[in-house]
Amino acid sequence: MPHIDYFFSTLSPFTYLAGKRLEEIAARHGATITYKPLDVSALFARTGGTPPKDRHDSRKAYRLQEIRRGGVKAGLKVNVQPMFWPTNPAPSSYAIIAAQSAKADGADGDLGGLVHGFLSACWAEEKDIAQDEVVRGLLTAHGFEEDLANKGMLAGAEAYANNLEEAVNRGVFGSPFYITDGDERFWGHDRLDDLDRRLAGKL
Repeated sequence: MPHIDYFFSTLSPFTYLAGKRLEEIAARHGATITYKPLDVSALFARTGGTPPKDRHDSRKAYRLQEIRRGGVKAGLKVNVQPMFWPTNPAPSSYAIIAAQSAKADGADGDLGGLVHGFLSACWAEEKDIAQDEVVRGLLTAHGFEEDLANKGMLAGAEAYANNLEEAVNRGVFGSPFYITDGDERFWGHDRLDDLDRRLAGKL
């Protein structure tokens, strides 16, 4: 069974623009996914990237155009300058990590939906995904216990830090980033078609 390690930030607009295409691709090929949320600012610092706020004005302007165009192409509502961005990505990441652990233990719930829910809350719904009530609401909306993240906070913090270290060691430098069996790496929502072809044995 093919497998995908999915490294991402819950604050990334381009991860939001991927929608749930990764889950659709994985289902089509019978692939499993391990979700690995991480601190993308720390990743940039470790791998030579530049945070959006520190980029040249021309790059900032182009990024906003790309986000707007990406929303149109994906059929997703997007606010290119959301009210609650940036915010602390840790609470949402801990919730995802806890939900994934619960799924491994047999719990119900839509993990891919939860991930996209956090991204949509930030980039389309003007919600602060660092707030406890937002985290709890999204967990409940996607079939998980609302206090899941609080129960697993220590484990979530450890996994969150480990995801960053693993990402750096495996050549990850942005979000979203997908790694398949055989160490094939795909960076960006606009590389999902290539990921699809890879899993189909065509690339």
